[in-house]
Amino acid sequence: MVDILSIKIKIGDREYPMKVKPEEEQRVRNAGKIINEKLRSYRDQFGIDDKEDLLAMVAFDSLIAKMKVESEVASIDSTTSDQLDQLENIIKTALS
Repeated sequence: MVDILSIKIKIGDREYPMKVKPEEEQRVRNAGKIINEKLRSYRDQFGIDDKEDLLAMVAFDSLIAKMKVESEVASIDSTTSDQLDQLENIIKTALS
């Protein structure tokens, strides 16, 4: 049986009840902490108090960061694949 924890995460001024696996609890709590830090940063940086605007900015910023990481991973995967192909060709040539 999988253990599930009931926790509450505060984002902005609201608490959100969540059910998470024990091994995911710290990641979920850290995500909530990062969101709140970004909310504070945007509020301080731009003087915006509207929670919806702040959350939209955090969501947008997070999506951009995710897309950047995905692009970097794809580039690394492509480079690794090319290097493996080169090594395979070297081995085939050496064995011929």
